[in-house]
Amino acid sequence: MRIKKNTLITGTIILTVTGLASRLIGFFYRIFLSRLFGEENMGIYQLIGPVMALVFSLSAAGLQNAISKFVAGETATHDYKASLRILLVGFTFSLTLSACCLIGVYNFSDFIASYLLFEPRCAPLLRIAALSFPFASVHSCINGYFYGVRKTGVPAATQLTEQLFRVGSVFLIASMCIKEGKEPTIAVAAAGLAIGELSSMLLALPAAYLHFVKKAYPGGRPPSGTLHRKTTGSGPARLVQAHGRLSRQILGFAAPLSANRLCLNVLQAIEAACIPAKLQVYGHSVSDSLSVYGVLTGMALPLIFFPGTLTNSVSVLLMPAISEADATNNQKVIRKAVRKCLGYCLLLGCICLVCFLTFGPTVGRMLYNSEMAGHFIMILSFMCPFLYLNTTLTSILHGLGKTGYSFFLNLTSILLRLLFVFQAIPVYGIRGYLAGMLLSQLYTTLCCLIPLRKYLLPG
Repeated sequence: MRIKKNTLITGTIILTVTGLASRLIGFFYRIFLSRLFGEENMGIYQLIGPVMALVFSLSAAGLQNAISKFVAGETATHDYKASLRILLVGFTFSLTLSACCLIGVYNFSDFIASYLLFEPRCAPLLRIAALSFPFASVHSCINGYFYGVRKTGVPAATQLTEQLFRVGSVFLIASMCIKEGKEPTIAVAAAGLAIGELSSMLLALPAAYLHFVKKAYPGGRPPSGTLHRKTTGSGPARLVQAHGRLSRQILGFAAPLSANRLCLNVLQAIEAACIPAKLQVYGHSVSDSLSVYGVLTGMALPLIFFPGTLTNSVSVLLMPAISEADATNNQKVIRKAVRKCLGYCLLLGCICLVCFLTFGPTVGRMLYNSEMAGHFIMILSFMCPFLYLNTTLTSILHGLGKTGYSFFLNLTSILLRLLFVFQAIPVYGIRGYLAGMLLSQLYTTLCCLIPLRKYLLPG
């Protein structure tokens, strides 16, 4: 137990430090984007975010969790060859799905932009960003494997690499355009997405290969062609046939998670597309509505989410730890985890609430040169105690196997926000949506605590 505890702490520290570094880079990146392209273009760029999340949910998210879960089950036996088979089956499904998404989004980008996002200027961004789908699926599967064996070094490195190459490439391309007397467009930021995902994949693949050479074949390199046959000698159909039972297990676990996330991301995409449209009903022009949306999602919310790096890191490693404790009926470990998460997350949230409420306007002016951003930061600060707590509580629910309850909770939370999008924004403007965000976070917290209440009581 001490070893597992130390592994959890070490992994959390690694992910937290990397996440903080990545988000700091992301802050400067968003400041750079907002000053280079303006608030309206930031709004256009933010509109493709839900499409990216939708594709990730379909092609990688559930499979990443499935790989992590089944690989964790093989950790005790140290059967790394079995773990390799799990990873390869996940690869097959994820790459197939991501390739289909790439073809679909690229070919129907004009339709998606005009009739689903209500902004035709998103079409070229979607075509460029679609090139990143296969790259993202590869390194997501590899990250899922390393999360399963509780080795967070590779996922942390890929996260930081992706961010560095994304930011660096956009900066270089924009600088070259300006040097040549050309005005860079927001499509440069979409190109940065693809370049970042490619760099992350190019780091993850050699790391996985070296890991399996060392663990599965400790005597040195595998026999000639062994690993090659495992990775490339079988097409998807033959691989599914050879590992039929494993494929069914992985799909059986991943499919509900992917379907849940897909459903949630569809609703989030509707939410994102309708906010600018409803702001126009309120009275804003097209340009002003995109500017408000860009400031909210591209400037204010990233700052509010920044302290959540710590809770995100904990939640990634908390799910397998809680799952293992639940499997052995170790109620003491679960109770301790729930209580500590509640205490520390509330403390973090209250500190951030005070800081953002006090310094929000000043930070908005200093970082983004935007009074609107400072105003949003100050209002959104009231979400902090619930926002950071919900991340870890949801992870605990997943570890306890309550994925259905968690899905229902997330679904109703998004539906609550959508109610405010359609009913409150036309009357009260963006303030109506901000109120809906706060109520949805409070609702999620209360509902998460209901099934966990027995762990909060003395005993």
